[in-house]
Amino acid sequence: MTRVKLIDVARAAGVHPGTASRALNSDPDGRVSAETTRRVVETAKRLGYVPNSFARGLRTARSFVIGMIVPDVTNPLFPPMVRGAEQVLSQAGYTLVLTDTDNDEASERAQIERLRSRGTDGFLIATALWEDPLVEELGEVGVPAVLINRNTAVHRLPYVGCDERTGIEVSVDHLVGLGHREIVHLAGPQDTSTGRERASAFRHSLRVHELPVDPDQVLICSSYTEQAGVEATTRLLASGRPFTAIVAGNDLIALGALETLAAAGRHAPDDVSVVGFNDLPLVDKLTPSLTTVALPLREMGALAARILLAEIEDSDHFGPVAQSLLGVSLAVRGTSGPAPGR
Repeated sequence: MTRVKLIDVARAAGVHPGTASRALNSDPDGRVSAETTRRVVETAKRLGYVPNSFARGLRTARSFVIGMIVPDVTNPLFPPMVRGAEQVLSQAGYTLVLTDTDNDEASERAQIERLRSRGTDGFLIATALWEDPLVEELGEVGVPAVLINRNTAVHRLPYVGCDERTGIEVSVDHLVGLGHREIVHLAGPQDTSTGRERASAFRHSLRVHELPVDPDQVLICSSYTEQAGVEATTRLLASGRPFTAIVAGNDLIALGALETLAAAGRHAPDDVSVVGFNDLPLVDKLTPSLTTVALPLREMGALAARILLAEIEDSDHFGPVAQSLLGVSLAVRGTSGPAPGR
């Protein structure tokens, strides 16, 4: 038997999940009318709704604190996002609290539950997995939250990210224009939307250029780290597969690839072209500088914060969930050049 969820009660009663949650928790802040409370309670009884433990402890007062959850605070991808979000939230009178889960799901859950128990008003979540029960639960109980950089399969919460597919497409276009035909992709983890979308876009781009698409042209990295790039490139070299260009799942993977290629006597761009993704700070200062897809990271953080504030201020709005993609561009630099023999 399928368990009735809070969102089912909210939909049946015609209210936002946050409103339903307050009505079922005696509305301590007095924001739900007696008529709405009666309707929600009756709907819950009729549907046989039983609250889950995660729904308990819904905030009772505005704290003006926002939690931002990131998987790895040492990853240079996140500071510009944090800065953009903090500027918007600070101007609105909120304090941003940053937490690092170290890519651990148990840590993520513990941190979010701890922040919720202390009255945190909402969350910016950069840790979402493609299949993510925690994010599902947050959406179910109506906690104001916005996903940033990574989306989920169900699209239940608002999301702000970049145009992943265009980023990969312009990378492949660039390399094909330089004469490359043997191109491989070092993909990010496939339990993330970014890893899935970029790998899918890579395969599609090869087909657009009428290039063969072989299973071994996409090597999955275990994480978005330099070490994962080293490991994937080591596997690529050991496989004996011919290649003249690499499209990396992100800049850190690209750095690991460059390091491993150099150790094997193959250098960019003369022997192999390498394209990254994210345009992290300082990659333009490398020798050679990294060709990469540039993202508006600060703008992503700022937009996510504005959407979250709107959710908090208008919690009774139960309309379509915002899914926002920001544009990208290709920063052509020193690690990409003509295919060998051109």
